[in-house]
Amino acid sequence: MPSFFLAVLILGLPLNLLSLWVFFHRLRRWSRSTVFLFNLTLADTSWLLALPYLINYHLDHLYWKLGLTFCAAVRMFYHNYFYLSIFFVTLISVDRYLAIVHPLRSLVLLGRRQTCLLCVAVWVAALILSIPVATMTLIQTCPGSNRTVCTLYILLSETGESLPYSLFCSLIGFLFPLLSICYCGLHSVRELRHRSCRPDPHNKQRRLRRVLSAVLVLFALFYLPYHLSRNAAIVMRVVYPDNPASWHNADLAFALEMCFCSIITCVNPLFSCFIGGQFRKEFHGTFAVIFSHCPGTQVASMISKRTRMRTKQGMSTVSPVCALPAPRSQ
Repeated sequence: MPSFFLAVLILGLPLNLLSLWVFFHRLRRWSRSTVFLFNLTLADTSWLLALPYLINYHLDHLYWKLGLTFCAAVRMFYHNYFYLSIFFVTLISVDRYLAIVHPLRSLVLLGRRQTCLLCVAVWVAALILSIPVATMTLIQTCPGSNRTVCTLYILLSETGESLPYSLFCSLIGFLFPLLSICYCGLHSVRELRHRSCRPDPHNKQRRLRRVLSAVLVLFALFYLPYHLSRNAAIVMRVVYPDNPASWHNADLAFALEMCFCSIITCVNPLFSCFIGGQFRKEFHGTFAVIFSHCPGTQVASMISKRTRMRTKQGMSTVSPVCALPAPRSQ
């Protein structure tokens, strides 16, 4: 886990910091999708900044030295991030649905003020949803040693509170958003297919259909196994309360899913590039400027320029400008 989290931190933090820089310094006009994508990136960056504490905790052989308050805050923030990500991805899907299926109504339902208030409501709702994590987090001392463990509520032997809470979060924080994304995505794709008879020289409709389908697939791929393994780990404690050895496989599956779900912090910046056209242009431009100063990239940039020039020349020879007819000789 610490090696995996460290790799995610090294890859995800520069991508998200670069995305925040693009949001603040390169984008002048913010649409609804831009506001939702910014909040999603902000949630990713906040979680990545808190990740070093978990990495240090695991590298120190699960020896927590920062006290119960900070332990509860880290555990609550870790739990809070997943639902922030889920809610903002859901809002992006709803926004795309309204823009495609109900373009005029969306201007009334989601103005600039309503969009900002909705983002604030999501942050508050996710925080309230994660408060029970702090109350169930414990500092336990290992028998025979002085080592203190920052216990995750899912791994507690007492399941009277953890199982109902986990099922409630799975229902409110995952199942309802998943159904919303399915509904919005399927209706948006169907609407775009009805428009397929219209001319689309740049294949924007086809690209948008692929993006909406990819959102649904990635959402289910990342979060469905996580919630299944989390509930399974708690259920095993309910079914076999006196046999801790039987919990091992479920706990291992949940630990692997925690690692796998952390990859979403690296995927979301790419997701922002696919959703926001202007963001994609600015992100690619900023990325190219950064790497243009690296050694060995000047040759590649010269090659790409020559390729573009040849492409333009080739296009001009394929479709020449029609010349005026030559004057007849007298």
